[in-house]
Amino acid sequence: MNSFLEILVQVFSQPAILVALIALVGLLLQKKGGADVMKGTVKTFVGFLVLSAGAAVVVGALDPFGTMFSEVFGVQGVVPNNEAIVGPVLQEYGTVAALIFFFGMIINVVFARLTRFKYIYLSGHVALYQSAMIAVILMVAGFEPWQAVLWGSIAEAVITTVSPAVVQPFMRRVTGNDTVALGHTGGFGIALSGLVASVTGGDPEKSTEKLKVPKSLGFVRDSTVVVALSMGLIFVIVALVAGPAYVQAEISDGQNYLLWAVMSAGQFAAGVFIILAGVRVILAEIVPAFKGISEKLVPNAKPALDVPITFTFAPNAVMVGFFSSLVAGILGMAVMGAAGTAVIIPGIVAHFMTGGASGVIGNAVGGRRGAVLGSFANGLLITIVPLLLLPVLGEIGTANSTFGDSDYGVVGLYLGWLGLGGGQGLIVAGIVAATLALFGASLLAGRRAKRLERRAEAEREESEATA
Repeated sequence: MNSFLEILVQVFSQPAILVALIALVGLLLQKKGGADVMKGTVKTFVGFLVLSAGAAVVVGALDPFGTMFSEVFGVQGVVPNNEAIVGPVLQEYGTVAALIFFFGMIINVVFARLTRFKYIYLSGHVALYQSAMIAVILMVAGFEPWQAVLWGSIAEAVITTVSPAVVQPFMRRVTGNDTVALGHTGGFGIALSGLVASVTGGDPEKSTEKLKVPKSLGFVRDSTVVVALSMGLIFVIVALVAGPAYVQAEISDGQNYLLWAVMSAGQFAAGVFIILAGVRVILAEIVPAFKGISEKLVPNAKPALDVPITFTFAPNAVMVGFFSSLVAGILGMAVMGAAGTAVIIPGIVAHFMTGGASGVIGNAVGGRRGAVLGSFANGLLITIVPLLLLPVLGEIGTANSTFGDSDYGVVGLYLGWLGLGGGQGLIVAGIVAATLALFGASLLAGRRAKRLERRAEAEREESEATA
């Protein structure tokens, strides 16, 4: 049983396999020919592997930069890194986390079927990390393993249904349609960026993608060139401050420190280029394939995909969002240091991924101003939330890393504070209340949609009568 469960978890925690299986099911439900099924499934699978390869290249460039960054600022503290914190969690609570993850995915599909929130969460790797955090909180609260699996699965399904829903109004502004959603543990922070952009008076017409530049600088219209030059400048400056002795001894394995900085910036730009290529393939295949699931299993279902799915729509906004989010993280770190609390060191990968998506969302809603201010708000959120999360994680919270994205904070603080305030009974009541709220929100959304339909119909009839 354990080996079978382990295989299932390994399969469903691989987003490339998961999304390829979804594409396969969708194409089969549409009764496509064998050639079309094979082509759509394989291209979706390969597209996600391309995206993942690009992400790995980006992370490979950012990880040593993060180490050098800590040296330059002279701080030691807690690093929000999901991969680092999940390791010890799975060692101690692996079976419970795996079962929460598996059953949470099933309940997510059930919720998509029963409510108006038709989002099927396909980012299996971050869903697994989120399940691990839920397992920690419930086990620390004293639940038996079977109880933790039962209530944790429901909690996981609620957050994976709600998170894409809160981002979707802004995603529609980005994509121009309602066919694809965002499925990532940074969803609430990214939605916050859209909300901030909407209230700060930015003009969507003044887009980051329409920056006016002299003809002599026309090369900066190419997003790959912009990424390489901007990151090259940052890498070189930080390497200069860190100094050749430190970089060549601790970071670059003896390579000249300036050459290493330039090559790492190029590696980062190459990773972004690969991500964008993978996203284009996925969008071309998964959205049509999802039509079969929409028609047969979950009417009007929408795939909720990882953050790089947003990057192709506004590549310049990705870099604006990253820088703005990172600045917020640095300021937050400085304030924590002055206040004498635990110091949350900016997680470079988290700020790039969620900050980049926040920049795209903010740009679509409020132009350049929205991209800067929206992603700055995201950066503050993912700096504050990890600090607040530490006390509810038990012994895991004393480690040098923690969960970094905003959704971890939403579900983690909700369950953790309930546990601290009233123990297991209050946690169960809170999960039940959240589930009821989900269905209540679905009911209200349905009534609102019907009112809008009736109003549109009345306006149509009035227009025809006037004509």
